[in-house]
Amino acid sequence: MDELQLLKRITVKPEIFGGKPIIRGRRLAVEHVLGMLAAGDTTEVILEHYPWLEREDIQACLVYARRIAANERIEPLSIEVGS
Repeated sequence: MDELQLLKRITVKPEIFGGKPIIRGRRLAVEHVLGMLAAGDTTEVILEHYPWLEREDIQACLVYARRIAANERIEPLSIEVGS
């Protein structure tokens, strides 16, 4: 899966976490996944704690973080209004 496909997994819903980037519209912020990885949690441990999460979601968080650190524009970032 290429980076653009992965980034489609990162979405924003203004009513969830104040519009922070989340994974596939669910209540799991990208920053939370990155924090778990930074704390030393493995992909396997994260997937164990969030059974609905997919390996590609974690990879998408890393791609998102790399692009933010490189000050790159991130497209596509799906913004969902209302539900």
